[in-house]
Formats: sequence, structure tokens, C-alpha cells
Amino acid sequence: MAKVVARIKVNGKHFEIHVDLDAALKVREGKGDIMSAVDVPKVFTDVNKGMVASNAELENSFNTTDFYEIAKRIITKGEVQKTQEFRDSEREAKIKQVITILIKNCSDQHGRPYTEERIQRALKEAHINIDNKPAEQQISGIVQSLQKVIPIKIDLKRIKITIPAQYTAQTYSLLKDYKESEDWLANGALECILNIPAGMQIDFYDKLNKITHGAVQSQDLAEKS
Repeated sequence: MAKVVARIKVNGKHFEIHVDLDAALKVREGKGDIMSAVDVPKVFTDVNKGMVASNAELENSFNTTDFYEIAKRIITKGEVQKTQEFRDSEREAKIKQVITILIKNCSDQHGRPYTEERIQRALKEAHINIDNKPAEQQISGIVQSLQKVIPIKIDLKRIKITIPAQYTAQTYSLLKDYKESEDWLANGALECILNIPAGMQIDFYDKLNKITHGAVQSQDLAEKS
């Protein structure tokens, strides 16, 4: 297990702790145990120099001197250093996720799906950089770049949905990557027209209904001419 540094800047001061990478990332996801994530139970102002933060500095910046409470805040709100090996593994997983989405949702000019090998080759030919953002947010731009080297189109479902006012804040980030247009209604509800890859529609509705408890109204629309 990799031992790395987690850090945060509060009130202009830097605070750092030693953590286990895997355990710390679980804490960030709300699944891990903070005591297992911490490698050395000390808060530093500079790990490399071994400079330990004073109680006064901790109290002033975190309103507490409780180490594990501070450590949890540093891990969840700050930055957890990642090893190169971890970043490489993370990137490979993201590439595989993008390829899977493309295979499920895209076809050539004759409506035939592409193979994994052809998609991989096209990604290299188009010099496409897949970053660490959610795969769904990158698909539209990736398809546009792929169209320079292969005749590829994404199979989209065009829908209109209405989100009740009390759920608009929680759902907006889920909608923005697929949004064609939006209209805020007089009652505070949000009406959107979305274009969603066909193979991702079920997963999209699952996420949306989980947030809104099924209170969303939806309607299938014809493709935009």
C-alpha cells in the first residue's frame, strides 16, 4: 500500500498528513475508516522538513485540535497525492470505460458497431487525450475528434424532462452534459431537452430517479432535423 501525503490550505496556511493512499481514497468516498487511512498521527505544516503544526495553529484553522477530525477534513476537502502507478492505472481504467461507451453507443455510416480494436486504433490516430473527468462528460468531444479519422456517429435519444423545483439543484450537474436547452418554469421547475447516448439511457434514468424519487416527468422526442 502506497504511503503518500494529503494536504490542505486553510487561512493561508498549509497543513499536511501522512496517509495510506487506498484507505484515504475510501475515506474521500465516504466508505473508509479514518484511523486506518492515517499513517502518522501528526499534522505538519511541512512534511518534508518535519515541521509539526502547533495546537494554536490547528485551533485557529480548524476550530479543534482533535487529530482525526482534522485528518478527515484534510483528506475529504483537500488534496490526496497520487503515485504515478496509481495515475497510470486510473487512466487505463478511464480509457477502457470510454471505449466501452463508444462500442455500445456508436456505429459507422452503415449502422454497424465498431470493434474494440478499431476504436482503440482510431483514438490513437486522432491523438485523443482522455483525461480524468467522468467518461460521460468526454464522449461528445471524443466522437467529434474521431469523426476526423473514421465515419462514426453516436446513437442519441432525444428526450424532454421536467424536474420539480425541490430537486433542480441536486440534478443539474447530471443534466448539463446532455443538455440541448433548458427552460425555468414559473413554479421553479426545470424543463430540459436532452440528447443522451442510447446505451446510457437506463443508467441515466436510474441516477435521476434515485435523486428525485421518481418525480421526474419525461417524454421521448423526435430527432432534431
